[in-house]
Amino acid sequence: MQAARRGEAFDIESGLPVSMLKQLNAASFVEFAQCYLDMKWPNPAATTRGSTVEALATAGAAFVRDAVGRPDVRELRRVLTAHILLPTTRAGELSRAERQTVDWLLRQSRPLVDLAEPAAVREVLDGMAAKLDGTNAAATVYRRKRAVLSNLLSYAVERELLTDNPLTRVKRMAPKMIDQLDPRVVANPAQVRELLTAVTYVGRRNRDRGAHVHAFFATVYYSAARPAEVLALRETDCKLPDAGWGELALGESRPAAGKRWTDSGEVHDRRGLKHRGVKDVRIVPIPPALVDILRDHLDTYGTGPDGRLFRSPNGGGVGSSTYYRVWAQARMYALTPAQVVSPLAGRPYDLRHAAVSLWLNGGVPATEVAERAGHSVDVLLRVYAKCLDGQRNKINETMDGLLDQ
Repeated sequence: MQAARRGEAFDIESGLPVSMLKQLNAASFVEFAQCYLDMKWPNPAATTRGSTVEALATAGAAFVRDAVGRPDVRELRRVLTAHILLPTTRAGELSRAERQTVDWLLRQSRPLVDLAEPAAVREVLDGMAAKLDGTNAAATVYRRKRAVLSNLLSYAVERELLTDNPLTRVKRMAPKMIDQLDPRVVANPAQVRELLTAVTYVGRRNRDRGAHVHAFFATVYYSAARPAEVLALRETDCKLPDAGWGELALGESRPAAGKRWTDSGEVHDRRGLKHRGVKDVRIVPIPPALVDILRDHLDTYGTGPDGRLFRSPNGGGVGSSTYYRVWAQARMYALTPAQVVSPLAGRPYDLRHAAVSLWLNGGVPATEVAERAGHSVDVLLRVYAKCLDGQRNKINETMDGLLDQ
């Protein structure tokens, strides 16, 4: 209305006054990425915030003019991640070198409207497909970053800065994703018992670091819960009878995200269960072996102020870096040299894989396994397809009987 009063001309296609159209068209990719993050920031999980910023930092570092004084791509990504994109850190103090990099980037970031050209989109995708050392990024990383770029461009269409999402017009060969579990990582029950025992020997001279997290690893294995779900367990979530099977009520997840990504400023985010409603709870029966381990853990270490079972010796949360180090040392104690350099039980998460594979190969119905593990049946069978070898002989015998009729 103000433009109309001034007698300003209007663009026929967009319906915007010419002054506003020029202002919008002048927005750089980095400036629009900031607007996009301002819009998205309040709702997503902390880990999603981190992956979104990582993707836009990769794109922002690639989509710049080839001007004099261009900083190294590593430095461009760093300042984008630490200072430019995050709504919470844009007003932070900068060193002189950082200020020079930020000023260069804000001047040389290309206009968003340049992405209307497929060649420009391909340039950004090529940057997303490469790691800092120039090698190809993993398929999952590339696809995740591409999805973030697609959402940003869709928001640009919504804001009428682009007429359509140019990603739909660019055909780029995407690396193949492998969504099946590598059977080499799956440990058998005897190997898991050796590993859990070895955990208790880690750090005996350093405040018993391993003993503090022994029950944590055991819970991941015997309940097939995700490590982030186990970290959120409280004593009130556990049904631990004197004899027989018990139960865990899993209703929260504490994924490690980093302080910069969480609203609370804590390292671990507070989320509901993966792919479930906010207040949904998954009841998982646990065998007597785990019941005894958890009872011993409570008798020895008690709980934290908030009732959680697992915490560090100094009372804080158990960081992923801590239990990863403990696990790496336990593998050195429990496995042969050849097994140590193999993928066998390479990560704590592989305890969950070992449990689910054991259940499926032992004949537990897939529907029950999926319910306990928090999967859908189709995802469960697809992920563990290569690990379902335990019943092959039984199936062959059944088929022999059918053929002999």
